[in-house]
Amino acid sequence: MTNPDFLATFPPPVMESRRWLDGLTFDAARPLINVSQAAPTQAPPKALRQALADAVMNEPEAHLYGPVLGLPELRAEVAQQWSTAYGGAILPDNVAITSGCNQAFCAAVATLAKAGDAVMIPTPWYFNHKMWLDMSGVESRLLPCEADMLPDPERAAALLDDRVKAILLVTPNNPTGAEYPAELVRAFYDLAKSRGIALIIDETYRDFDARNGAPHDLFADPDWADTLIQLYSFSKAYRLTGHRVGALVGGLSRLVEVEKFLDTLTICPNQLGQRGALFGMQNLAQWLAGQRAEILDRRAAISKGFPALEGWKLLGSGAYFAYVEHPFGMASDVLAQKLVQDAAILMLPGTMFAPTLGTGGDGSAERQLRIAFANVDRAGIDGMFARMVDFQVKLNA
Repeated sequence: MTNPDFLATFPPPVMESRRWLDGLTFDAARPLINVSQAAPTQAPPKALRQALADAVMNEPEAHLYGPVLGLPELRAEVAQQWSTAYGGAILPDNVAITSGCNQAFCAAVATLAKAGDAVMIPTPWYFNHKMWLDMSGVESRLLPCEADMLPDPERAAALLDDRVKAILLVTPNNPTGAEYPAELVRAFYDLAKSRGIALIIDETYRDFDARNGAPHDLFADPDWADTLIQLYSFSKAYRLTGHRVGALVGGLSRLVEVEKFLDTLTICPNQLGQRGALFGMQNLAQWLAGQRAEILDRRAAISKGFPALEGWKLLGSGAYFAYVEHPFGMASDVLAQKLVQDAAILMLPGTMFAPTLGTGGDGSAERQLRIAFANVDRAGIDGMFARMVDFQVKLNA
């Protein structure tokens, strides 16, 4: 017997796309350009690796169970830096350290919604969010984004009912790259507050936002903890993907429930990863600023090179992502596999980020693709566009 909610959940998209590579070989002069996954592929900087090595050798407690809600020093550092960055009052007790940001989302939803309840998520969605809701028997109340890849709070208000326990926003967005304006985030916060539900904001990519300063002012509200739950990932900032370190910021009563969830799942977050995250926060601000500048430069390269693609549309771009619309008479999942076979480019189709025509979608997913460019430098981006132009010429011949 298998839980029917699991059977109804789609397979992990990144793993599915990797299976498209089975049996294929790529010429050394034309290697695969992999723009499918939004995760750093390089090791952390040397100073951080040295800090991890020192912890392995010199901190016996780094190998033991730690506090369920995380290393006190790291929770305090997040609270202090976030209070300064957002102009609000965040206490260490408002912070839970999690085994990656995905777990932070799972913990938030598990404390908010039971099977049969609903959480509102904009489409295109981040697929792991949709998967967790499906596996939990929680309805995904879909809110299609507008042409600018931004969700509309008035449209959201019309879709809310008593079953919806939270609204989810991701900004900068995965998969579209869209950076949600502060006034839009505020409008969703006010909507959630007026309905007595939670607003979950996933800010995994906050370190790569093109805007300077705080992306919103919600933490400045004295009663923010009654409505707001913020999620964050250290993986992208400090290249700690394999160490699985994220964070959840919420009200004190929320964290009482989160602790139950985390204690049952993992007992405590990765001890070495937490020490790496703490070292990064305290010592790598200048290095991280350089990483942000590089990502913004790659975003500029996407915008500069995109006009070479005839009939394509750049729907959104930011953080690690470009979200695009193709002009071909085939579904994006078919096109994505042809790009692997004929152009040695691996990207993900929009059918992995939104409902398809057969599952209630409007057909937009079949016309869209996500390009995750964080691991492709300017030369690689130029090479990708050259291959895509050549692919289009041959396809149209």
